[in-house]
Amino acid sequence: MLIKKPSDIRSSEITPKSSYLNRRQFIAGAAIAGAAVAGGLYLRSHDGPGTSSVEASGTKLTGIVKSPFSTGEKPNTFQDITNYNNYYEFSTDKYEPSGLSAHFRTRPWTVSIEGLVKKPFKLDIDSILKLAPLEERIYRHRCVEAWAMIIPWVGFPLSALIKKAEPLGSAKFVAFETVFAPDQMPNQKHDVLAWPYVEGLRMDEAMHPLSILAVGLYDEVLPNVDGAPLRLVVPWKYGFKGIKAIVKIKFTETMPPATWNVMASNEYGFYSNVNPTVDHPRWSQAKERRIGDSVLAPKRTTLMFNGYGDQVAGLYSGMDLRKNF
Repeated sequence: MLIKKPSDIRSSEITPKSSYLNRRQFIAGAAIAGAAVAGGLYLRSHDGPGTSSVEASGTKLTGIVKSPFSTGEKPNTFQDITNYNNYYEFSTDKYEPSGLSAHFRTRPWTVSIEGLVKKPFKLDIDSILKLAPLEERIYRHRCVEAWAMIIPWVGFPLSALIKKAEPLGSAKFVAFETVFAPDQMPNQKHDVLAWPYVEGLRMDEAMHPLSILAVGLYDEVLPNVDGAPLRLVVPWKYGFKGIKAIVKIKFTETMPPATWNVMASNEYGFYSNVNPTVDHPRWSQAKERRIGDSVLAPKRTTLMFNGYGDQVAGLYSGMDLRKNF
């Protein structure tokens, strides 16, 4: 099983949220032939069969503070972020999850804290929202398929939950698991991937201040299509590390399984740090297409650690990042 590899390009300039919540068409780039090469162009109507544009929910989050960790780059539109993404639990198509996830139930929602902790426990989503002040984190997002966005997440440091969990000294990794709900997630009825989706971080990565649990987008509750009600965001890693719809967090002594690493370890490493010098076996990682750029805009140069090297390079001091990719 291989990830599709399209690059997608909008012809319009990035606009403020107030002006983009109407229906529109996307100009998209793709070359889909088994393992497609990112960069081909084709025209596609977003509002075609099987798709449904996500609109603002109107459910506001309050008490959001600005974060010094945010990039100064202008975010992509709500329309871009909610209608072009990978969510294989719903579909392998990038446009279909927006409609297929519309009725996904995110309440009630409980997250189980397990493994090497002083005492296992469970938290409902309302308790999770009170763990720490909510912050706006405007982060670069780099997909392994060589497309990118700028996303204004709302969330809080993952370290806040870890501290509440009181992990034992023997805990070296943090494992995450997505909900298994094939009645709501149609692709979980098929062997597209091994379900439920799982991911993991080394403890120092999880404790890093850039690692967050996202609960919102712009100033609203996180849309279903982007991983509601709780997803992981680690901005110096490829996007597939950002596991969605989390229901279990487990502390372990050994490296936990990660879905894509298990599926194809020669293509998708456990660390999955953005690294323009380590190509995917079937395409280069040196350049990326920013969703929202014009059709004629050249691809952008991919930055080591997605531009967060000053903050995170020390985590990997002495490691061979070509071997530990």
